[in-house]
Amino acid sequence: MIVSRQILIDSRFSTVICAPIYSKYDGLSTQIPVGIEEGLKHDSSIHCDELISLPKSSLTNFVGSLATQKMAELDKALKIALDLNDILVD
Repeated sequence: MIVSRQILIDSRFSTVICAPIYSKYDGLSTQIPVGIEEGLKHDSSIHCDELISLPKSSLTNFVGSLATQKMAELDKALKIALDLNDILVD
């Protein structure tokens, strides 16, 4: 799951920050359950504790997207994973 802001995605910068998606879900506050509704083949989860920088060139296949509610859950999980809960983020 690409979690970089759109301006970085659209820039000439060669990498973006991603949160991996695994079929395992442990129920952690930093994991977001996703599945068929988001375009995946089976139930999975986004793991915000394992952020990684990947070359844009390696991200070739669009799989799916998150609805507004799931985006809000992802934002919350990223704030927890990065310990940003006390920081005001627009």
